[in-house]
Amino acid sequence: MLDLPVSAAPLRALGPDRLPPRVVARLRHRPAGRAETALYLYSPAVAARAASDLRRHLPEWAELCFAVKANSFPPVLDALLAGTGPGTGPGTGTGLPGVDGFEVSSARELELATAAIARAGDPGRRPRLVASGPGKSETLLRTLLGTSGGRGSAGRAAGAVDVVNAESPLELRRLDACAARAGQRVAVALRVNPARVRLTGALRMGGRPTAFGIEEREVPAAVELARSLPGIELVGFHMHAVSGNLDALAHLDYVRWCLDFAVRQAGEAGFDLRVLDVGGGLGVPFEPDRRGERPFDLALFGDGLARLRPPAGVRVIFEPGRALVADCGWYAAEVTDVKRVHGEAFAVLRGGIHHFQLPTSWEIVHNFAVVPREEWPAGWPRPEVTGGPVTVVGELCTPEDTLARDVTVDRLRAGDVVVFPMAGAYGYEFAMHEFLGHPRAGRVVVDPTTATSHSTVNCPAPG
Repeated sequence: MLDLPVSAAPLRALGPDRLPPRVVARLRHRPAGRAETALYLYSPAVAARAASDLRRHLPEWAELCFAVKANSFPPVLDALLAGTGPGTGPGTGTGLPGVDGFEVSSARELELATAAIARAGDPGRRPRLVASGPGKSETLLRTLLGTSGGRGSAGRAAGAVDVVNAESPLELRRLDACAARAGQRVAVALRVNPARVRLTGALRMGGRPTAFGIEEREVPAAVELARSLPGIELVGFHMHAVSGNLDALAHLDYVRWCLDFAVRQAGEAGFDLRVLDVGGGLGVPFEPDRRGERPFDLALFGDGLARLRPPAGVRVIFEPGRALVADCGWYAAEVTDVKRVHGEAFAVLRGGIHHFQLPTSWEIVHNFAVVPREEWPAGWPRPEVTGGPVTVVGELCTPEDTLARDVTVDRLRAGDVVVFPMAGAYGYEFAMHEFLGHPRAGRVVVDPTTATSHSTVNCPAPG
């Protein structure tokens, strides 16, 4: 008998007990007369706990700047900034701290981040804003510099970021020109594409030919150029090289290498190193039941970091995204039809990859749970699958709209709800909202409402 590897073993759907009761309760209740489209359900409190937990394992010289691209929902950003602690909730300003700021890659992300900082309303705190990403236009660069005038609540120019991670010599010249027109200098970290990266992950940005950063061997010339431009204040380096790494020891070695590289380059060039941005890349296990993936070991990582000794005054920035918010979200869509075609069962959702693209794009076997709903039109046959495999597809006119394939379910009926956990990162933000013109997924908060909750900005599903 052939023994299949774990990754090829049949997959059984998760039970509803793998979902928080508040998520199940929200999905079982359908408001009278309002048929819902798909929903993203979020628990900002989960994100706040993740931020505080990561912060607890980091040394004093480290800073956390959440990558807004992973989840830009305002209640989640607020919770990440606030943090939490025993007996407290997001927004209380007490307990364990959250993130130290945000990493942004567009004018819209900058707007969302600065709005979250303003809502926090803490005049004694100055969250850091870092800008990253290739292909920055002059318009975006002017926005990042805050050249619209005025001062923000945190003391910086209105809308301005603290550091721009520059991707190329041409971008340095554009930045210098924008800074000169504004009569200011801009703090810049050079993004480096290392010659080698000993990390594994879902996506590789460094150690290989990509559009990201400056090749390691070209860094001395880029440093010389940056120091020659009057509008540029070179403060350090940026080295995001991989996403989705689960090996804490390998990531520790990577941070150690980044620190050694940055200190050496700054010393040889004779400039004051103040910032080392090591990017994100802390992974989460999407398929622990199938591949035996283990969570990233924060305790091991933190113990190793505590033994590193950056030079005095150097701040090491981490840009986590998925690691802080993957667990805080669930994507849920109603099964609109169940059918058999050429002997195989299909469950068709009122949703699909135009809402939740990550499993298809990353080729992840992303498991789901079934939440039963008993409402059904009287007298209509109700198609179902029982005790067998089903492929979950969306409502788009393409066979690529497949979210899960050949997953065994105990029972799945038209009218039930399929729920994908681990959807808090690169879910709504990563979607193809306009493809075929279907309604966007709704976004709701499922945390209990309190006086300091974000219930006033919950986004109900269209109906």
